[in-house]
Parts: sequence; structure tokens; C-alpha cells
Amino acid sequence: MANIKSEQKDILTNEKNCLRNKSYKSQVRTAMKKVRVDVEKKVERATLDADFQHAISLIDRSVRMGIQKPNTGNRQKGQMWKLYNSVVLPVAEAK
Repeated sequence: MANIKSEQKDILTNEKNCLRNKSYKSQVRTAMKKVRVDVEKKVERATLDADFQHAISLIDRSVRMGIQKPNTGNRQKGQMWKLYNSVVLPVAEAK
């Protein structure tokens, strides 16, 4: 433990932020997994749209908050768009 009071406060703040960041990253991963499961199970379009928008929103927010780097967020969004388009585009082309 640090000897200086401000350093002790910094350590506590860093631990608190670390837990918050872990929690947020977990939410992002869970949302991405939900989209993957929706695509695999071929759920209805409205559910897929809602889960997809939620995942993209969480990814954008995590980048804006500085929890993830911009390239990581872009890569994750690219993966989500690729999955989403694999379901949406074939349906549009069939019509």
C-alpha cells in the first residue's frame, strides 16, 4: 500500500474503475453473443434488429468512454454487421 494519502485514493479509484470497465466489457461480449445466437437460431427479424442495435450501441459507448480502443470497437462492429447482413441481405435478394 502507498504511503501518500493521494496515492492511496488513486489506488482505490483505479480498482473501482477497473471493476466498472470489466463489467462493461462483459456486457459488450454478452450482447455480441446474443446476436450470434439469434443468427444461428434464425429468430424473427424484430428480435434480431433489437439485439443488433443494442450490441452496436454498447460497443460505441465503450469506445466513447475509453474502455475499448477505437480499432477494437470498429472490429467488433464489423463482425456484428457481417453476421447481420448474412441474415438480412439474402432475404432482401430473395424478394
